[in-house]
Amino acid sequence: MPTLTNQYPSLKDKVVFITGGGSGIGEFLVHHFMKQGARVAYIDIDDASSTTLNQKLADEFKVTPWFRQVDVRDIAALQSAIDDAAQELGHLDVLINNAGKDDRHKIEDVTPEYWDNCLNINMRPHFFGMQAAAKWMKEGASIINMGSISWMRGRAGMVGYTTSKGAIHTMTRTMARELGPRGIRVNSIVPGAVVTERQKALWLTPELDQEFIDVQSLKFRIQPDDIVAMALFLASQDSRACAGQNFIVDAGIV
Repeated sequence: MPTLTNQYPSLKDKVVFITGGGSGIGEFLVHHFMKQGARVAYIDIDDASSTTLNQKLADEFKVTPWFRQVDVRDIAALQSAIDDAAQELGHLDVLINNAGKDDRHKIEDVTPEYWDNCLNINMRPHFFGMQAAAKWMKEGASIINMGSISWMRGRAGMVGYTTSKGAIHTMTRTMARELGPRGIRVNSIVPGAVVTERQKALWLTPELDQEFIDVQSLKFRIQPDDIVAMALFLASQDSRACAGQNFIVDAGIV
């Protein structure tokens, strides 16, 4: 497992809001930003997992992150949570649009309702999260959108998901132009094949795991910490000149 060693002084006491922070990559984001001394707020639809995480964090850091149970498809609830967290914590320095759901599906089974649900989970909250967060941000703030290498590879079996993630690429570049004059950086992270507990439970097989490794230049399994390392950099002032970019962390897919 990778060990994150960088400490970013510019992240200490910064207010960081993370969507989908209760499990998967989001759980690692919450943990490591707290290790940086940031003040973390997050939302997640899974109250049980988030409650368990909060207890672990309280035991380790003697402080509990700001948390609210929110379904990101409910835009009013999403924006209300961002507003309330920013108001309670004083402002907002970093937004990480992480929440997503990479369900597999056959094209024959996709209905208009299913299609809309894919976009409502994986794309729409990114924009409306940025819309709500930007008004609380000052010069030097950072927005990080979570993409996926799946759309760049044109991975089959998940066209609703890949379409959503492809749109995040263009959204990130446009919002960087929109918010750049205010000194707010907007970038995205494009993770490769990061295996989460959800994927292990639902569809990962030894054969599929080996397939991921085979197409990578670096022959190791990418871990959530590898993605977090990029997020910490993009949230810190060390990335002050980075905007409108998609940072690929995929172990060199060929």
